[in-house]
Amino acid sequence: MKISWGHGVVIALACFIIFILSMIFLFPNGQKNSEMITDNYYEEELKYQDVIDAKNRADQLAEKPDVEFGKEGIKIIFPENYDNHNTKFDFYLYRTDDQNLDVKKEFTLNADHTFLIPAKILSKGNYILKVKWITNKTQYQRDYDIQWK
Repeated sequence: MKISWGHGVVIALACFIIFILSMIFLFPNGQKNSEMITDNYYEEELKYQDVIDAKNRADQLAEKPDVEFGKEGIKIIFPENYDNHNTKFDFYLYRTDDQNLDVKKEFTLNADHTFLIPAKILSKGNYILKVKWITNKTQYQRDYDIQWK
């Protein structure tokens, strides 16, 4: 049997169609979680200049909050001039691939100006920790990329 150029075009077209169909049906496209970061995306986008300003104010501080990682969890450490009477604190632990693992909470500092996010509420993976605080009616925010193992 001799294959002419017409047969070659039909075979090439059939191979291309089979390839495209295999990409559609064999590779699952539902495994990646494609959730929005927040349900109120557009409203929060309009207020994002406030976030930029809070981050800039936090970057200009002489003493900035820090985070440490240990077996017991993530410890947020504030400088000594912050206390629970003059400052309101909260954090948002955003899981990059699963909204169900997000944690958002207000907190108070203990005697050594720290707060511990316990390891039992963390799962292995990547997080973004957003630490926000308001002191003297001024907002501050620091973001930390975290890979919890």
